[in-house]
Amino acid sequence: MKSQIIKELGEADILLPSLIADGLAANDRVKVRMSALQAAAQHAQAPEQRPTDLSTECRAARIAPADLASLIGGAHRTATGRLAAPGLATLIGDIENDTRAMIRAVNAGRSSEGLSAERRLGTMQRAGLLTAGDDVDFMRVARLTGAQEESDSLHRLVMDLHKALNRIAADCAEETLDGAHVYGLTADDRPAVVAFMRGLNATRALKFDHPGLDTMATRAGERLLIQNDIGTTDAHVMVIAVQGLTVTLTYTDVHLARAKFFVHLFDAFAATWSGLDRHTGTKLEENAFFLVTGQFHGDTAQARDDFLTALGAALVFLIDWNKARKLLRTWLSKDDAIRILDWAARNRIGHRAFLELGGNELLGAAVRNAAPHRIGFGERLDRALGRTAAVEFLKAALRAATEGLQAGRSVRLVRDQIEADLVRHLDRADGALLAIVMRQLGLAHDLAAALSRDLSALQSGVSGDRKLLAARASRIEQKADRIAIEARQEINRLKAEPLIAQLVDRVEETVDELEQAAFIASLAPAAMPPTLSAALAELCKVAIGAIEAAASGLAAAAEVPEGRRADSDDALAAVLRLMDSEHAADAQERAITALVFTAGFDVATSLSGLELARAIERATDRLASFGHLLRQYVMIDLAG
Repeated sequence: MKSQIIKELGEADILLPSLIADGLAANDRVKVRMSALQAAAQHAQAPEQRPTDLSTECRAARIAPADLASLIGGAHRTATGRLAAPGLATLIGDIENDTRAMIRAVNAGRSSEGLSAERRLGTMQRAGLLTAGDDVDFMRVARLTGAQEESDSLHRLVMDLHKALNRIAADCAEETLDGAHVYGLTADDRPAVVAFMRGLNATRALKFDHPGLDTMATRAGERLLIQNDIGTTDAHVMVIAVQGLTVTLTYTDVHLARAKFFVHLFDAFAATWSGLDRHTGTKLEENAFFLVTGQFHGDTAQARDDFLTALGAALVFLIDWNKARKLLRTWLSKDDAIRILDWAARNRIGHRAFLELGGNELLGAAVRNAAPHRIGFGERLDRALGRTAAVEFLKAALRAATEGLQAGRSVRLVRDQIEADLVRHLDRADGALLAIVMRQLGLAHDLAAALSRDLSALQSGVSGDRKLLAARASRIEQKADRIAIEARQEINRLKAEPLIAQLVDRVEETVDELEQAAFIASLAPAAMPPTLSAALAELCKVAIGAIEAAASGLAAAAEVPEGRRADSDDALAAVLRLMDSEHAADAQERAITALVFTAGFDVATSLSGLELARAIERATDRLASFGHLLRQYVMIDLAG
């Protein structure tokens, strides 16, 4: 009655804040009721599953939870294949009434938008979508609750009305508080709004030129309401209710993954969340939406405000989130894509700059220019670089884009930075492969050292366990073979420099020759003449020195891509030592041959001495070939 009198007096504008508050409250209710309608359809289609519990959402929207629980739990499919549920007609009627309450508020502030909404609602009524009955067709549920862009729905109308209410509220705001349009606030409300805006303003710049993040706050009864339109996505208008030290937030989202991502950002707070596991039935899947409710009870006003600040800071990371997730999924797994976005949000980097600077084209250009032969068209980065390296590279790309756009750098400069980082990651991938080769050299060193100990014992007149030597050498050789197979698989997967595969081959051949030498040593006479055992022991020391030179050169070569000139000098010096070792081994092998032919040893001693010397010398030949390949590898890096 008072409202009508005020209208008659021509002072309807006085009622606008009240109408807006009523419209926003109706928005809270209608979203819960549409979610209940979807939940009922889901339960009717899959009665073996536990009914969805909307009690938290009901209490947040000031709806008695018992009626909706009864409706959802009692939903079933009729013999004619329709949805039936207790109170279904009442629910549809309440949904229409809530929508009309929102239209009334919009009419009061923007009559043209209100009239448009009334026409859309009228079209739905004439189509029979809002006709209340004991049962409805499942497709009607989809047309009421769906948010698809190609056709209108009640859900889409509600979202449009919600956005309109936010715009009207901003227009009639009494003041702007730290960027928020506010009206009707009490003194106790202001610190909460300031806390929310502190977080929002801390990250607002990360949206760059994208619209969104407009905030409105008002006192509605016993609650402070804070609303933010986030971005342009219809499903992303969040409502935060503050009552005392309790913060309750609700928002709908058509992407469950994004809702889970958002909730996960607040794992440091003891907040409770509901709605994250809700799905619609298979027939409604593409029209699904999720109503998520979170509640935080602060022990102090500071704790409450800290949560509000965190909420405000997180909103910018929802803008274009699904677009960024889909883009990243073309380069690595979906789980890792979400982990990267989570990392970007927690580190205040975000993904908007990355999208604004080209996103997919930014990465594609880096691959084409920096690694056209290493990464094939359409190939995922985690397969080309390995999972860890791919994640690190994409994190760096997001950081480079954000810092570059903030600093006003050109797209070309940012692209060059990303390309250079991709080259570094490719070099690190090669470095990881060189580390596998180093493991091979370690096994070769173990074999040569065991052989050296055996020959030194013979020189002292002590005969060790020859069978034990051969068995150990065989185990080492088998382990080296497994490492070589692993290395070749990684080289093929990463499309690494072919020279690395040749390095693997040379070390594998070295191990094979040393294992053969140990086998021959295990068959040699126990009483080998001291002169022969001493000469063989000296040859074995040369082989050990060659292995150590190869390892030193390999370690230095692994650092060359990092631009360290001294390491290239060290690697090339190690190659020269390998050549010297090969020459020394040749000379020592000839000396052993001459000794055998002139000393008059028995046949077994002569043959074992000759074959043992030849096997060790062949091992040094393989290491010399390893040195030549290592020199080529270093020169390629220096040329690059």
